[in-house]
Amino acid sequence: MENFTPWPALGGGLLIGLSAVLLMLFEGRIAGISGIVSRLFPPYSDNRFLSRAGFVLGLLAAPFLYLLFTRALPTITVSSDPVLMMSAGLLVGFGAVLGSGCTSGHGVCGISRLSPRSLLATTLFMAAGFITVFIMRHLVS
Repeated sequence: MENFTPWPALGGGLLIGLSAVLLMLFEGRIAGISGIVSRLFPPYSDNRFLSRAGFVLGLLAAPFLYLLFTRALPTITVSSDPVLMMSAGLLVGFGAVLGSGCTSGHGVCGISRLSPRSLLATTLFMAAGFITVFIMRHLVS
């Protein structure tokens, strides 16, 4: 609990919720990041490319805006094992396809709409995360 930061977490949550509401209001779309990113590439060629690209660019710009306003660098730990990173990326991508959406689509937007599929998907990926952390912290290391 020494790294618990409730105010930045609350602010981040409010911004995520606001972006999801604005996307639904102006585009009529769920803020599922995997769906938005996948529709940036062919065969999709509709008039929503700029809004999708803007949404993704906003996600990528967020850490730099955080640095600009707070003058503090967030502490991020990333594995230096390329095989582990590629495996993790493939598993996340496979899970998003298998679950018909990602954590943002199901966890943020689906639960707020009381979607049974999203409630189940969120329960399953949270359980998988808890189990993975337990195994990595207590059984592997």
